[in-house]
Amino acid sequence: RAMAERVLVIGSGGREHALAWKLAQSPHVQHVFVAPGNAGTADSGKISNSAVLVSNHTIVTQFCKDHNIGLVLVGPEALLAAGIADDLRAAGVRCFGPCAGAARLASHSSSSKAFLERHGLPTARWKAFSSPQEACRFIASTDFPARVVRARGPAARKEVTIAASKEEACRAVQEIMQDRMFGEMVVIEELLQGEELSCSCFTDGVTVASVPPAQPHKRLQDGDQGPSTAGMGAYCPVPQVPEALLEQIRGAILQQVVDSLRQEGAAYVGVLQTGLMLTKEGVKILNFKCQFGDPQCQVILPLLKNDFYEVIQATIDGKLCSCMPAWWEDRTAVCVVMASPGYPGDSDKGMEVTGLPQAAELGLQVFHGGTALKDGRVVTRGGRVLSVTAVRQGLMEAVAEASRGVATIHFQGATFRRDIGLRGLRLLRRPLYVSTAPEPGPDVPSCPSHLGHLCWPCRKGGRSEGGGFAAFFDLKPSGYDDPILVSLTKGLGPKLQVAQACKRHDTIGQDLVALCVNDLLAQGAEPLFFLSHLACGKLDAEVLETIREGIAEACRSAGCAFLGEEVTEAPCPSGLWHLAGFAVGAAERGQRLPGPQRAEEGDALLGLGSPGIQGRAFGVVRSILLTSSLRCSSPAPGGCGHGTLGDVLLTPGKMFSPALLPVLRSGHVKGFAPTAEGLLGGISRVLPEHVSAVLDAFSWKIPEIFCWLYKEGNLTAEEMAQAFPCGIGAVLVVQKELAQHVLQDIQRQQEAWLIGKVVAPCPTAGAHVEVQNLAEALQLSSPQQLLNDSGAERQPQPGKRKVKVAVLVSGAGRALPALIGSAREPGSCAQLVLVISNRAGVEELRSAARAGIATRVIDHKLYGSRSEFDSTIDRVLEEFSVELICLSGFMRVLSGPFLRKWKGKILNASPSLFPLIKDGNAHQEPLESGFEVAGCTVHFVLEEPSAGAAIRREPLPGDAEAALEERLREAELRAFPPALQLVASGAAWLGAHGRTCWRR
Repeated sequence: RAMAERVLVIGSGGREHALAWKLAQSPHVQHVFVAPGNAGTADSGKISNSAVLVSNHTIVTQFCKDHNIGLVLVGPEALLAAGIADDLRAAGVRCFGPCAGAARLASHSSSSKAFLERHGLPTARWKAFSSPQEACRFIASTDFPARVVRARGPAARKEVTIAASKEEACRAVQEIMQDRMFGEMVVIEELLQGEELSCSCFTDGVTVASVPPAQPHKRLQDGDQGPSTAGMGAYCPVPQVPEALLEQIRGAILQQVVDSLRQEGAAYVGVLQTGLMLTKEGVKILNFKCQFGDPQCQVILPLLKNDFYEVIQATIDGKLCSCMPAWWEDRTAVCVVMASPGYPGDSDKGMEVTGLPQAAELGLQVFHGGTALKDGRVVTRGGRVLSVTAVRQGLMEAVAEASRGVATIHFQGATFRRDIGLRGLRLLRRPLYVSTAPEPGPDVPSCPSHLGHLCWPCRKGGRSEGGGFAAFFDLKPSGYDDPILVSLTKGLGPKLQVAQACKRHDTIGQDLVALCVNDLLAQGAEPLFFLSHLACGKLDAEVLETIREGIAEACRSAGCAFLGEEVTEAPCPSGLWHLAGFAVGAAERGQRLPGPQRAEEGDALLGLGSPGIQGRAFGVVRSILLTSSLRCSSPAPGGCGHGTLGDVLLTPGKMFSPALLPVLRSGHVKGFAPTAEGLLGGISRVLPEHVSAVLDAFSWKIPEIFCWLYKEGNLTAEEMAQAFPCGIGAVLVVQKELAQHVLQDIQRQQEAWLIGKVVAPCPTAGAHVEVQNLAEALQLSSPQQLLNDSGAERQPQPGKRKVKVAVLVSGAGRALPALIGSAREPGSCAQLVLVISNRAGVEELRSAARAGIATRVIDHKLYGSRSEFDSTIDRVLEEFSVELICLSGFMRVLSGPFLRKWKGKILNASPSLFPLIKDGNAHQEPLESGFEVAGCTVHFVLEEPSAGAAIRREPLPGDAEAALEERLREAELRAFPPALQLVASGAAWLGAHGRTCWRR
C-alpha cells in the first residue's frame, strides 16, 4: 500500500508501546495514536497519545472517522472479547484483531477448555465450578495435582493462583468465590510440569505464519519463586527447540486451532498466542491470548525483519501467504520488566523514573507500561512500569545488556528479576525434547538417549554400519581429502495436511528427501546420509511402511544412506502426523559453491524443470481449495494430468543430485538455489545486492497445475512468483559464454532451459527479480506452444488479457454507462473493476452496482489534506490491481505525487477548444473565456500539461440547433470508449512484452 496512513493502537501497556514503535518504522504509516497510552507514547516522533474513551465503541468509531484512521490495533483482550473489532469493521474501519466469538478463546478459560476438548487438542485436565464447596471436593478427590485456580467472570483478575498444595488451592477458591470480588466461577486445572513456551502466529483465518518461540517468566522473584504475575520478562527465540517440535506445534496445534475456529463459524484473523507446556507426555496447551502477550510482544517485534504494517494488511486482506513475516535469525531479544513495589497487588504510584536517556545510549529499547508524565517528568503509574529490551547476536550478550539497562534506570522500590534468560542458557547445553520412550526390547534396539528413543534397523545398501540412529558412517571410503560436513533439517509443512486429507502417503517421503538433498547441493555438498522423525498420535504401521519405502527409494536415487527413522507418540489428533528429515553432506574444503557475490551482470540463469509444489506454497494451495468447487478427490482439471486433483498436487518435487553433481564439481557454476519456497525467493538467494535478474516466462514449460492455481485462486503474477516455483525446481548462475555448454550437460538427464539473465539494478524502485510475461504464460492453456515457434516474433494473444480499469466520479459525469458497455463488447481489452466516488449516493454508484462492478466512496471532506485524500484513493486502486484510471466528471484536483505515480495511466475527456489549449486540461478553463468549443478530446492527465497528451478528438455533432452541452455530451460518448480501448490494448501489448506503462 503506497499511502501513508494514520493508525490507532488501543491500550496503555508495554505491549502497546511496542506495537506503536514497530508500526512507526513503516513508511506506510504517517502517524500512530495510542489510546490512552503512557509516557513512552506521548509525543514521541510519529507517535502520540489520545484521550478517546476506548470503552465506548461508538466514540472510538467516530474518532477514527474524524481523524482519518486507516487501521486500528487492539491490545487489551477484554475489548476484543467485548466485540470492538466487530463494531469497528461494521462501521467500515479496518481493525487488526479477532471477532468477539474468536476472542472468547482467550477471555473465557472454561470456553477455551471446552473448545480444546471438542477438537481433541491436548491440555491439562480441568473442571469449572460455580460453587466453592463443589470445587474443593473436586480438588480433594482428584488423582492428579489439581492445583491451578483460575477466576472467571466479568471482574476476573488476570493472575492465576498456582497452589503448592491442595489445601492452598481450596483457600484460593474460597478467596475468589465467597466474596465474589475476583470472579463468578473458578476453573480448576491439573498442574503441569515441564518447560513453558509461548508460541504465536499471524493468521488470516486460513494461513498460519509462525512466530519464533518465546519463553516468559511468570513468577515475581528469581528462581521462579513468589506469586504469579502477568510476566516479569521474556526472551526470544528459545534456543535448541528441534525443527520437528516446531513443525508439530505449527501444524498440530496452531493450524488446527485456526481451522477448528473457522469450522465453528468464528474465523480468527489477527495474532494468536498459545501458552504451551512441554511435558513428558508431550506438548500440552495452557492458555490462549488473542494478541501478543506482554512481555512476549517486547521481544518478538524487535526480531521482525519485514514491514509490520504490510504483514498486518496482508493478514486482514486474507493474503497472508503473499506477505509472510520474516525474522532476524542471528539475533536474540531479552526483556526484563521493572515493576512498582507491591506488584502484583496494590502498588505505589507517582515516583519519578530516572536514567531513561542513559539506557537509550546503551542501544536498548525501553517500552513503557505503568508510566505517566507529570510536570515534564516520567513517573510511575503502578503495576509493571517498564520493559527493558536488549537485542544482540547471542543470548548471553543480550542477557548482559538487558541487565546493564536495568541497572541504569531508577525509581523507588523497583522490583525486577535478575535471572531472565538464564534458563535459555541452560537449554543451550540441554536441548528441549519431547517424546515417549518405550522400553528397549528385541525389536527396539537400545540407543543413546540424545539420539532418540525408538530405533529401527538401518536399511541395507547404504554406506553405514551399526543399527538405527546409532549407526556409524565411515567417511574415508568416500574419497574426501579435507571434507567439510554440511547438515540441515527440513519439514514438509502444509503439504502433509493435503496428503493426509487425500490419504496418499507414497510421495511424501520422496518430497522430504528432495528438499534436504537439494539444499545440500546449494552448498556444493554431496549427500551422505539421511534420517527422519515421525510424530503421530496413533501409529499406523501401513502408513509408516509406505513413507519409509518412499524415503528409502529417494535416498537410493540420491546416492545417500538412509540410516532410519525415529517414531514418537505425540498429542496429534487421530490420523494426523508430522514428518521431518535430517541430512548430512560433505564437500571438499576448496570445492564449496561460491556465495551470491560471484554473480555478475551478463551472467545467464538456467532453470531446471520440476512439476512439484513444495514448501509454504501449500499454504496457498490450501486456501484455494477452501474456496474452490473442486476437492482433492475430484478429477484433475483438464490438461493437468490423469488421476485426481490431489494426485497432481502431491506430485513430488524433483531431486537434482544425480544430474548436478558432475556439473557442480566442474567449477562452471557460480551459484545454485532450489525454488521450493517460491521462484523469486530462490533466485534472490544467488544474487548479490548490486544486481538484478530478468526472467522470461515464455522460455520454459509451466505445468498446467500452476495455470489452474493461478486462475482458480485469482492470484496475481507476483503472488504466483512469490509462492510457487512455477515449474522451475532450481536455478543455476553460469557465465554467459559457458551457458550453452552447461545447459547441454544437464539436458542429457532432465529438462532444463535458459530462462533469464543477470542485469544491472533497476534505476527505479522495483523488484530485485522481474519475471516478464508470467501472467500471459499462466493464462495460456498450453504455454509450451510458444516455444515451438522458434524465431517467430511473439504477438499478444487477442482476448487473453484484459487491463483492469477504475473510473473516478463525482456525480456529474456522463461517460460511465458508455464505458461499461464498451468493456463488455467481445474483444474488449478493458475490464472495469472499480468505481470510486468522492460523494455518496450518486447515480454512477448505482449504475456500477447494477453492472456488478465494485464501488467505493472516499469522501474528500474527511481528509485533512489533498495528499491524504489522494493516498487513500491510491491504496484502494492498488487493492484492486488497477492499471488504468478514467475520470468521468471527477471534480477534485489530483495532487502532483499522485499524477507522477500514475503518469500515462489517467484518462479524462474535456472540450476541444479552438485555438487549441496547449495544456490539454481545458476542462479547467471556463467556456466563457472566448474560445470556440470544437468538440471533445480524450487525453492523458499529466502533471506537466502538454498538447501531445491528446489520445482522440471527436468533433461536435452537426446539429447546430441543439444545446452545446448536449452536443458536447454526445461527442464525449463517442470519443471516450474507443480512446479507452486504444490505451488498454496498448497496455496489454506492453504487458505481454515485459513493460508496465504506456509510453507515447
